Amino acid sequence: MPSDKAAIAPQTRPFEVNNSLVLGIAVPMTLAFLTTPLLGLVDTAVVGRLGDAVLLGGLAIAAIIFDLIFASFNFLRSATTGLVAQAMGRDDPTEEQAVFWRSLMIAVVAGIVVIAATPLLLATGLRFMGAEGELAAAAGTYLSIRALSAPVALANYTVLGYILGRGMGKTGLLVQTIINGTNIALSVWFALGLGYGLEGVAWATVAAEVVGCAAGLIIIRWRFDPAFKPSWPQIIDQASIRKLMALNGDIMIRSFALIAGFAWFTRLGTGFGETTLAANAILMNFFMVAGYYLDGFATAAEQIAGRALGARHRPALIKAVKLTSLWGFALAAFTTTFFLVFGTEVVALMTTLEAVRAEAGMYLFWAALTALSGALAFQMDGVFIGATWSRDMRNMMLISLALFIALSIVLSDHWGNLGLWIAFNIFLAARGFTLLALLPRRIDRTFRPVQAGIGKEA
Repeated sequence: MPSDKAAIAPQTRPFEVNNSLVLGIAVPMTLAFLTTPLLGLVDTAVVGRLGDAVLLGGLAIAAIIFDLIFASFNFLRSATTGLVAQAMGRDDPTEEQAVFWRSLMIAVVAGIVVIAATPLLLATGLRFMGAEGELAAAAGTYLSIRALSAPVALANYTVLGYILGRGMGKTGLLVQTIINGTNIALSVWFALGLGYGLEGVAWATVAAEVVGCAAGLIIIRWRFDPAFKPSWPQIIDQASIRKLMALNGDIMIRSFALIAGFAWFTRLGTGFGETTLAANAILMNFFMVAGYYLDGFATAAEQIAGRALGARHRPALIKAVKLTSLWGFALAAFTTTFFLVFGTEVVALMTTLEAVRAEAGMYLFWAALTALSGALAFQMDGVFIGATWSRDMRNMMLISLALFIALSIVLSDHWGNLGLWIAFNIFLAARGFTLLALLPRRIDRTFRPVQAGIGKEA
């Protein structure tokens, strides 16, 4: 009879990881995620065409505050992706559906809370960003309208999380295209065609979130297999909800810290004047384009890493890390090169203000470099989200944020806005390398044979 402490190998469900699998998830989702920064570019260009730097600065501040609030709930997407992928790896379709319904309930409740707290959030956010007068009025107008989309916007996080957890790249592309395509079309129509200006851009976003949520729920509900429909007690299982909430808490702190870094960047930029603030807002879209471009391969890392842990198949996880990192750095290099070559033309398309164009040109190199600086961070985030190693991701983010704040203060004192951009690049790189340093140990601990009689890993 074996000893209680004898090591046993957990049941594994091997599957092959290759370029075809990675690209099958990454390419559609790269295209899908690119529609989001494209939306940001269009919104910025639409407001920039109004010929008022105050409105452009107000949009930049509002976007940061909005992201600070909503992206703090990005755990709804991330946690859903990881848990659904792991359930898929275990071949447990009932739990896949149960994870979705649990996350959706949290999303709707959180959205209602956000609407109720909008006045407080708005006042606090504007004060933190140092916005006053016309700048604060413009940002407040946009935020007050856009906040109305909170329940459906957060529900869309859950919808996308389930889709990504299942590795359904083409479906993810469809849903994101519906949301952002609708938003782009309505932004141009409402703001320029109908003359509603900044308010039109905000209402376009609200309408697009509603349309996208309806489409996503219909698609997912249609794809659910009734044979594996979870019961209500399974959906509200206390142990499962506690696990989800614990995971959500870590990812929420990580997401809040990430957006806080962007907010800090904008806050310091505000002190350099409206022209520099507007230039930074335009250049930050370069990073957003790179970010969503890289997020396609980070998504592939999420799904495959989660599936590998659920299937207890270590080789799949290691292969996923290698392939997604290779593709990620290749695309980051391409993105950086593109903006170095064509960045001046892109800036010119986004604003008619010569002073803003000239200011943006001074920092274009550092904005283009953010793609390479952040490439590893995106891939490591994908792996750690899929594996649900949320505590490590949270801790390394907080360390990187503290480093960024300290460096930004010191470097901006010496070199102004240039120092701020240098510190931002260091922040992006630090996120990736701190997680990479932890990865080997985490893999070894996770795939260590379970001790018989204990029932879980050491």
